[in-house]
Amino acid sequence: MGSNRRHHAHGDPRGVLLAAMEECAAFGTVTARSPVIATPPMGAAQRRFANAALVLESELAPPALLAALKHTERQFGRRRGQRWGDRVLDCDIILWSGGIWRSHGLAIPHAAYAGRRFVLDPACTIAPGWRDPATGLSIAQAQARLTRPRPLPR
Repeated sequence: MGSNRRHHAHGDPRGVLLAAMEECAAFGTVTARSPVIATPPMGAAQRRFANAALVLESELAPPALLAALKHTERQFGRRRGQRWGDRVLDCDIILWSGGIWRSHGLAIPHAAYAGRRFVLDPACTIAPGWRDPATGLSIAQAQARLTRPRPLPR
């Protein structure tokens, strides 16, 4: 989850994420919540983001869960606009206990998550051992690959 714009009822981006995590309880049982972390903007976004992750046990199939999450984004004021721009709320499904899912408009594991600290850092606080079914890497291993110091070029 991510936010970098205020909401009239929930306040700053941290408050938006805390409220959105509560809303996700309507889709199942939230069994873990990460801390909210601040991250730098990406792409066209101008403001710092607040990011968080949660583990949700749900009976919803991935497409139904994605539809519910997109509905929640719209309820929080998300509007279609510039890709990578500022937004009140962004929710994605990163991994799923059922393994790999591919359909029109949805790919699980999320195609780019392993290259994004704003996903891996909060996810690692709540599910470091969760494994990517495509690569076999745990979230902690993916985070270590992304954050490990690299030797200087010779």
